[in-house]
Amino acid sequence: MTAQQQIIPLIDACNLHTYYGESHVLHGVDLTLMPGETLSLLGRNGMGKTTTLRSILGFVPPRYGEVRIKGVPAAKHRPWQLIRQGIGYVPEGRGIFPGISVREHLIMAARPNDRGESPWTLERVLDTFPRLGQRINHDGSFLSGGEQQMLSIGRALTTNPDMVILDEATEGLAPLIRDEVWKIIHEIKASGIAAIIVDKNIDNLLEVAEKHILLVKGEVIYSGGSKGLEDDPAILETHLGVA
Repeated sequence: MTAQQQIIPLIDACNLHTYYGESHVLHGVDLTLMPGETLSLLGRNGMGKTTTLRSILGFVPPRYGEVRIKGVPAAKHRPWQLIRQGIGYVPEGRGIFPGISVREHLIMAARPNDRGESPWTLERVLDTFPRLGQRINHDGSFLSGGEQQMLSIGRALTTNPDMVILDEATEGLAPLIRDEVWKIIHEIKASGIAAIIVDKNIDNLLEVAEKHILLVKGEVIYSGGSKGLEDDPAILETHLGVA
């Protein structure tokens, strides 16, 4: 067995079928995230992107199929236990707690990884997000939308994850703030952290991610690299309305 064959996926989701009540939302979704890899989830609103993430994390367990986190079946674990396996989660809506300062958000989440390492210290997060340093004692819920997104990403990084999951990474942000967030995403990638990213900015996703999964009504229509999408622009034009 080669060294490459011995590498265990961080996330391995196979044939996921997820329901909300009797509504069948995901139809056999497969997804694999390898160490250091960046994957984008593409699709119009309501196509199953967030449900895929929530299925992986156990918030909405799939009725059929299997999720493995670092080779361990996820079905018997609660979401907080799965996230403790090295996942930094940046949810849609950011999940900022009212009445808690920026410093408290970052400190309460901080912990070493499962190897006892803490490369993402409070100081490193504040160096990466200078705006947070300027508002370190402010109530997190009083920050602007862009600052809250930075806080949510910074909070995820203080858990020293092997992978981050960003749901709607730049939704609703001003253009300058979006650019700043994408710069930070590139820094996260360069640091070796794997990522799954949901966003509507296709150009940025094609630039930062090696792999892409395109969902249409809960089914995988495309799974592959950026070159496949660039060589066949009709895929994006048909299913996302962009050329």
